[in-house]
Amino acid sequence: MSNKVDNLKAPIEKELELFEHKFREVMRSHVALLDKVNYYIYQRKGKQVRPMFIFLSAKMCGEVTEATFTGASLVELLHTATLVHDDVVDDAYERRGFFSINALWKNKIAVLVGDYFLSKGLLLALDTKNYNLLHIVSTAVKRMSEGELLQMEKARRLDIDESVYFEIIRNKTASLIAAACEVGAASATDDTELIEKMRLVGEHIGVAFQIKDDLFDYGEADIGKPRGIDIKERKMTLPLIYTLNNSSKEEKKWIINTVKNHNEDKERVNELIKFIQTKGGIEYSEKKMYEFKQNAFDIIDTIKDSDAKTGLLDLVNYITERNY
Repeated sequence: MSNKVDNLKAPIEKELELFEHKFREVMRSHVALLDKVNYYIYQRKGKQVRPMFIFLSAKMCGEVTEATFTGASLVELLHTATLVHDDVVDDAYERRGFFSINALWKNKIAVLVGDYFLSKGLLLALDTKNYNLLHIVSTAVKRMSEGELLQMEKARRLDIDESVYFEIIRNKTASLIAAACEVGAASATDDTELIEKMRLVGEHIGVAFQIKDDLFDYGEADIGKPRGIDIKERKMTLPLIYTLNNSSKEEKKWIINTVKNHNEDKERVNELIKFIQTKGGIEYSEKKMYEFKQNAFDIIDTIKDSDAKTGLLDLVNYITERNY
């Protein structure tokens, strides 16, 4: 699968290499402990999907500029800060199969490292006078917090309907991908209509991405997290919401009881997963995912052809077809 990602990087390979160098410089600190933590985070970075969205969007809308590199660093710094803080909030000791910062250095250092990344991002934007990019990314971080809090509020009562679910994931997941596409566009052009188009492209992709993530909870693939973990954590995912809305009163009672009181019972959770599959929850969610993907494609089609445009279409396909 990593070969597939490497192929996707081809149109922006030089830019990504230069970004890696620039980002390492941005992260450097004169405090040895911070440098050690930074190095650990950097070594365990993911597939670089967000910087890919930024550089492809910039190339689709014009040329990659110094502001594009600043925007990419900004997104990575603020996003890393939220991840480090999330692990503290969730008491999570692993991320992507590696120890989290709080597992290795305890909560206090993890919170301070997250604060450091946040302030580093703010200063980077201010020092380079990229106020518009700071506004885009700060709005995304605000929306991510709102989405997470709304999800926690609703999980207590399990009273989520589809419209609330989409509000949660638009904020929690899609806002960051939307911000990446918007930052890329805003760093390359002043055309507000084009920038807004790219923001919408990112939002549709982000929603499709989250639905794909939801579906992993019901599949057989080895994706680094156990099957049924969302049910265990009382997360109201689309297959579950669809099934709840299309069940009898008795079935509904059984589903809610399972999620609330028996989410640690492997057998009962597997029974619920089978029930969701039988009720068409998986098929419906896949259909919705492809609708959002098509929404993104329809907007991309209105933008002039380029290698970057082809690269973005390939990246969207990868995100919705991936196995983990």
